[in-house]
Amino acid sequence: MLAQQSIWLISAVLFAVAAACLWWLVRRCERANVADWGNPWLNRLDGLNRIFCRRFHRLEANPIPLPERGGVLLAANHVSGLDPLLMIAACSRPVRFLIATEEYHRWWLIWLFRAIGCIPVDRSGKPEKAFQAALGALDDGEVIGVFPQGRIQKRDEGPVPLKRGVVALAYLAGVPIIPLRLSGIAGAGRIIVAVFIRSRARLALGPAVTVSDTKDEAALFTLDDFVNRERVGA
Repeated sequence: MLAQQSIWLISAVLFAVAAACLWWLVRRCERANVADWGNPWLNRLDGLNRIFCRRFHRLEANPIPLPERGGVLLAANHVSGLDPLLMIAACSRPVRFLIATEEYHRWWLIWLFRAIGCIPVDRSGKPEKAFQAALGALDDGEVIGVFPQGRIQKRDEGPVPLKRGVVALAYLAGVPIIPLRLSGIAGAGRIIVAVFIRSRARLALGPAVTVSDTKDEAALFTLDDFVNRERVGA
């Protein structure tokens, strides 16, 4: 009888400790939250992501200077599956990303991609559908993140030319492009694994690029020059 009571007591203590730890973590995530995603649990995830990127991946980045409202296009080199998390951690507003359909439909992540408004891109079928969705979001004053290289850059690979769609999107939406350059990613070239390999991540910010037409070569060159300025290995 005494042994049974001891087991119940230990179980109760362990439960109380676990509940206290969970409550502490939730409160810390709430304090770390910056962007308002319109949902308390997404806001807590935002805070958790900022802690994760700063503490585990040792992210070095100045806050991206976003206006309080209005559409903005963020364009970065594509190093790994960690990239969107790092960009979100540096932004004061929610960011919607264009993401390849095959990545979007991962069964264990699709709920999150839908919740944060990712836009799937069918690269083998009708990519223009995603283009129109992104254009509509920018017109509505949202922040859109894109990786104009079109794919993940392999470790120690040379520059990957940017696709011209980023310039056309910015011009048609009438928004500036803020160029970003990611480096120091230990899991460069990988998708899921990169999230769990500790990095010393850095996010560099370039001057905003204004686009004058849908085929603005000067704007594309300026963007490409910054995004592809250095190799992206660890």
